Amino acid sequence: MRLIPLCLALLLPATTFAQTAGETAQIAVTQHILPRYEALAKAGETLATTAQSECSPDAPALTAAYSDAFDAWIAASHLRFGPSEAQDRAFALAFWPDTRGITPRALAALIDGADPVARDPSAFAGVSIAARGFYALEFLLYDPEIRAMGEAEYRCELVRAVATDIAALSADILNGWQGGYADKILNTGQGSPYRSDEEAVQELFKALTFGLEITSDTRLGRPLGTFDKPRPKRAEAWRAGRSLRNIALSLASLDDLAGILAQRDTELQARLKDAFRIAIADAEALDDPILAGVADPLKRLRVESLQQSINQVREIVRDDLGPELGVAPGFNAMDGD
Repeated sequence: MRLIPLCLALLLPATTFAQTAGETAQIAVTQHILPRYEALAKAGETLATTAQSECSPDAPALTAAYSDAFDAWIAASHLRFGPSEAQDRAFALAFWPDTRGITPRALAALIDGADPVARDPSAFAGVSIAARGFYALEFLLYDPEIRAMGEAEYRCELVRAVATDIAALSADILNGWQGGYADKILNTGQGSPYRSDEEAVQELFKALTFGLEITSDTRLGRPLGTFDKPRPKRAEAWRAGRSLRNIALSLASLDDLAGILAQRDTELQARLKDAFRIAIADAEALDDPILAGVADPLKRLRVESLQQSINQVREIVRDDLGPELGVAPGFNAMDGD
């Protein structure tokens, strides 16, 4: 498996050197945020269009479109503020981790009753978030039990409904950014949720730390469990065979954002780049698509090594990049502050 070329292909390096917080924000918006949401909206539209003609889980065109759209989401998934959080759009796209197994139950209820909501996109937007988004579609495409439930015709309608909903959510997020939120980051103060350019950059720092925390503590931490009780079936998107892929894609995108935020300190920028390079190389060497190795004592060490590499990045971000951007010690992105 070749993860590094895949990751590098998604990088959108900043070519303009930032001197001020405002310039840093501008580079982040124009070269990191908008391109990722544009890619997500385009991939979402392709997914919805493909599902209209190819709704079978065995259709290669559908699974390829799903994979491309999921890739685009992972590359943007750390940007949990502004339009992605409005109306719980990010949550609807990505209801995970599902600690209580709500998604298969929600889908089973729709299928068992052949709920007509699947035929009405506006109504479908009101169903349980657990039955929407990429993880719901993963069950519909890859889970044997869900694939065997009810009538094939209705399951086809449900695949189309989820794909259409993903496209609508993705388009709404992009429209929100292009329709005003980008300007609020680039023009802070009155009329903006950010009082200063520095505060806007701190929001971007929060996105970076959030992405690193999710990747280390959740994407890796959940399947790792404990040595005595590993939890391989808690890995993200294991049914679709993309647990490690999501980690690698996330690291590549976070590497890009970190490089933008650290531009005013070239030595720090270089150290972050080296730390990310090590983490991505560890992911490349792992060659364990669904992180099944967490249950094998020898293979588990390599998964733990990848987690440690990511945590090395987190330390540099916390101890060096944070102070550089004026973030107070003890900041935790998961707190929502």
